[in-house]
Amino acid sequence: MFLEILRQSWDALRRQPFRSFLTMLGIVWGIVAVSVLIAYGNSFRDILVTAFNAFGRSAVICWPGQTGEQAGGERAGKRVHFEKEDLEVIREEATLVKDACLETVRWLSITHGDSLVNTAIRGIFPKYGEIRNEVPSQGRWISPEDFLERRRVVFLGSQLTQKLFRGRPPVGEIVQINGVRFTVIGVMDRKIQMSNYFTSDDDSAFIPYTAAGDLWNNRYASVIVFAPLAPQFESKAKDQVLAAVAKRQRFSPTDRRAIQMFGREEFRPIIDGITIGLQVLLMFIGALTLGIGGVGVMNIMLVSVDERIREIGLRRALGARRCHIKAQFLSEALALTLFGGVIGIVLAHLLAVAVGTLPLLGPLYEDTSGKGDIHLSISLGTVALSTAVLVVVGMLSGLVPAIRASNLDPAQALRYE
Repeated sequence: MFLEILRQSWDALRRQPFRSFLTMLGIVWGIVAVSVLIAYGNSFRDILVTAFNAFGRSAVICWPGQTGEQAGGERAGKRVHFEKEDLEVIREEATLVKDACLETVRWLSITHGDSLVNTAIRGIFPKYGEIRNEVPSQGRWISPEDFLERRRVVFLGSQLTQKLFRGRPPVGEIVQINGVRFTVIGVMDRKIQMSNYFTSDDDSAFIPYTAAGDLWNNRYASVIVFAPLAPQFESKAKDQVLAAVAKRQRFSPTDRRAIQMFGREEFRPIIDGITIGLQVLLMFIGALTLGIGGVGVMNIMLVSVDERIREIGLRRALGARRCHIKAQFLSEALALTLFGGVIGIVLAHLLAVAVGTLPLLGPLYEDTSGKGDIHLSISLGTVALSTAVLVVVGMLSGLVPAIRASNLDPAQALRYE
């Protein structure tokens, strides 16, 4: 029965091939718009998430503040300072913290030959590279041996490297930081990041925390950087870090003013707000375009009902039920939309291949690698979602004509001129 209805639908569409083709054009254009816009929204979200993850997939930055509560006989307003003892107590007592390290920062001059740049010199621990997602494109990251032996080695951000060396190989070369000689051991891979502190990682120079003591007093760290065991433990890990430092420095473990913390929990609302809003907007535009095509299908199907009133009357007289007539016209509308949808999906794929990439963050960060650009890709998920929308549009487009056809009186339909 179902196959017979489909065959009859196909025969009905073939009787008016040009009209059927023009009707499908609206569906074709709509499905191309839906597929491409969904692909754009998905790629936009992926790039934004990657740019935020460049800060550190689960990094939390702790800033020293002033106490706001009295505790243990200490007055409120006491300045908090981070020391190595705080790092030790965090490692001992904060069980949900995977790694933690101190970071000390000064803005100093770094020179090579006749090139001079004033930028952030960051004294860090070896684990810092893993926490903050510092990936070398040349050479290597700072090792535990560099840290323990107080080696004067430096790891350079990609933009800083370009300013100092202007395309020449930097690894193994000597630079001077505030007049002190350091050996370049590595260069960071180009980092497209939506968030940073102090300054961009690409413009920074990283040296062992111990070697930073040769340049300035590093007794007090600028910040503490830590990573929880897993992202879902971030909030509890923050509480443990605050409690550990509060215990050693004798202030209240609930005093949020004493230590300001910034991590992934602060990123998530930003990412979700931007990407979900954009994806909903793009889906609405695509669905609206496809809906306009569906209106065209509905109009053509209503015309088809008027042209075939006597045929409908004859079918009813020969024993066809209302549900059979309704199924006939619904299947014709669905056939129109599905045929148009198949053509539209193929065209959307060809369009995505032809367009390739669209600039987004690449020009902003002067990056030519394409990592920060939109890559249009019609995935299986996009095809599935487009097909689901298409089926809904097809059913809605054929519903009104199908109901009208099934409600015709057989006797009046046979007398219709």
